[in-house]
Amino acid sequence: MDVTVLGAGTMGRGIAQVSAQAGHEVVVRDLDPDLVEAGLDGIESTLQEGVDREKVTPTARDETMARLSGTTDLEDAVTGADLVIEAVPEDLELKQQTFERVEPVVSAETIIASNTSSLSLSAIASVLDQPERAIGLHFFNPVHLMSLVEIVVPQQASGETVDVAETFVEGIEKEPITVRDAAGFASSRLGVALGVEAIRMLETGVAGPRDLDRAMTLGYNHPMGPIELTDVVGLDVRLDILEHLRSELGERFRPPQLLRQRVRAGALGKKSGEGFYVWEDGEIVGVSDAVAAQCGGENGV
Repeated sequence: MDVTVLGAGTMGRGIAQVSAQAGHEVVVRDLDPDLVEAGLDGIESTLQEGVDREKVTPTARDETMARLSGTTDLEDAVTGADLVIEAVPEDLELKQQTFERVEPVVSAETIIASNTSSLSLSAIASVLDQPERAIGLHFFNPVHLMSLVEIVVPQQASGETVDVAETFVEGIEKEPITVRDAAGFASSRLGVALGVEAIRMLETGVAGPRDLDRAMTLGYNHPMGPIELTDVVGLDVRLDILEHLRSELGERFRPPQLLRQRVRAGALGKKSGEGFYVWEDGEIVGVSDAVAAQCGGENGV
């Protein structure tokens, strides 16, 4: 299958990597040559880490990179694609514009997918002349390690589109769950509900971030606590999702003031070096001073 990924950021490069590792020919497209190059370099670096850890063979690394190419030209990127997956920023109008630009270039059989984590797929698909070809493929970060892909079915999707999506996900050795297009789908709604309550507990000094995270990793066997996960996902991303869910589902998803303050301060999590935690070289090295002051110290009160 020929796959095109629109967006060379964290999610786009991850989707491109696992698709190419599964044997698909993959084109990565972004707006700027430097972004495309950074995306491809990021994939190569991740594969090399796999080689270093003896999880990926050097041959598999080289073959995967040989199946990847990049461009800034949208028409070149999607021409001949069997599947186009957009991984552009989480903005409804931008995603609709992307779908509108893709459809006239691709064949009638091409599936057009969105990696949105919370926006309405039915709304995104509504701009297409053939909305039955649209589907949601919600991957999780880091894509190469996370086994779940949430297949989100908009109202307009055909059964054939759903079948192709499920076959693709299984073919890249991921586990699909198929859900109806509803606010927050299944994963984002459940994950955000836990995360927002953890942030409210920080805000009111119930416990510090480390102990809140330990409560879920040790008490409930979660691989990562809700505060650390918010840092990994991005505080700005979580804020956007909460704002959307609040508008759709009500005040129980109202963003905590502490989250707003952190985003306004540019503390967006792992990607910026500081969120609720402080990060260096991809690892937590401490709790943010501002957060420690809010909750009564690094370990809370």
